[in-house]
Amino acid sequence: MRKSIKKAMALSLAAVMAVSLAACGGSSAGGSSAGGNSAGGSSEGGSSDGGSGDEKVELKFSWWGGDSRHEATEKAVEAFMAKYPNITVTTEYGAWSGWEEKQALNIMGGNAADVMQVNWNWIESYSGNGTNFANLEDYSDVLDLTQFPSESLELCKADGKLMAVPVALTGRLFYWNKTTFDEVGVAIPTDEASLFAAGEAFKAYDEDYYPLAIGEYDRMIFLVYYLESVYGKPWVQDNQIQYTAEEIAGGMEFIKKLEDGHVIPTLAVINGDMADSLDKNAKWIDGKYAGILEWDSSASKFEQAIKESTNKPGQEFVIGEFIKFGDHDGGFTKISMGLAVAATSAHPKEAAMLINFLLNDPEGIEICSTERGIPCSAAAVAVLDEKGLGNALVKEANAKVLAFSKFPLDTKFEHNDLKANPDGVYYKVFGKFSAGDTDAAKAAEDLMKGINECLGN
Repeated sequence: MRKSIKKAMALSLAAVMAVSLAACGGSSAGGSSAGGNSAGGSSEGGSSDGGSGDEKVELKFSWWGGDSRHEATEKAVEAFMAKYPNITVTTEYGAWSGWEEKQALNIMGGNAADVMQVNWNWIESYSGNGTNFANLEDYSDVLDLTQFPSESLELCKADGKLMAVPVALTGRLFYWNKTTFDEVGVAIPTDEASLFAAGEAFKAYDEDYYPLAIGEYDRMIFLVYYLESVYGKPWVQDNQIQYTAEEIAGGMEFIKKLEDGHVIPTLAVINGDMADSLDKNAKWIDGKYAGILEWDSSASKFEQAIKESTNKPGQEFVIGEFIKFGDHDGGFTKISMGLAVAATSAHPKEAAMLINFLLNDPEGIEICSTERGIPCSAAAVAVLDEKGLGNALVKEANAKVLAFSKFPLDTKFEHNDLKANPDGVYYKVFGKFSAGDTDAAKAAEDLMKGINECLGN
């Protein structure tokens, strides 16, 4: 799989480099239906807080997310440009689908945005062992690194260089549409028995309704959560899978049991809904899919989607309990994302200033709030607490998941060779298994083979 990704990058590299000069000039970035671009005007004038004076500076800033994150970040960028009128920031943003592949090509082609929102695993996958991103410790005069936990900063290093600043810590937990559960007349699940009871009740109510919806990558996370709950072992440790083929096959059989029990729709059903992501799926928006397993830093877009439904407005979105499948607390936490500066940036100091504004400056903190989760920055936490800001649901969820999930996440778990849609190992394995093209044993074998290849075993 890594060979296929590299081949794709090689084939696209010439095209990427051909347009790199135009893109680096601050022109509008290509947008999708979920994306957008903006450029603020610049004017003469000085700046405070270590700014770049009267020199005209142009930066490009890229990120992915939902609509509420886009809106908040655009406002924060506008506030940054007002504070530093000599700096113009052009923005590029969109949904997650296809985002990593696009940004990987930009990084490899030397066409990356000056400031990038990056997944934690990108540091290992795309930093070129400390060469593709700027060492942010070189800009500590304008980026206050003392606000971040030292252990979180260490996790963002490659070859001893700080490749990104950690934005937040996050984990996955269950969320439910309480309105739908009340309509169906069944309790929100807390254990295996109540989960299957909900499946039966939803099927009896309407066969288009399901208590839980999980896609290919979600199924991988669910599988690990289930296995860790049952066996109490981390998924990968010291670069080795800690589970036997038989144990993994048992987890795959449990997922098939969820489909058979009408707890989750098959992947054919979900993909047939023709939605780019679950929060934009009409069945989620209108309450037919009534549960998700999602990052606490991303849940607000799901809440917003159902509350703004035109067919069923005002639905109630609630945090659930961690479903008990065994004697252990399954699941893991991770650095949700970071902000990095491209090594090719012509203005790395000003790029670092933008990061500092978003994460440490009271004005930027107030605007961005908890759109990227509960911040790692101590300054940000203090501002949010003092002013009573932030999504209460995100705060509650973050505290809950950090208290519950203690297993580590291995650095390759989110590697693009594994989680890319549609060619990643997770998508292929769970897609074939859900379609009935493989049995549990073969699915476990294929999953282990693909992961071991990615781990270099």
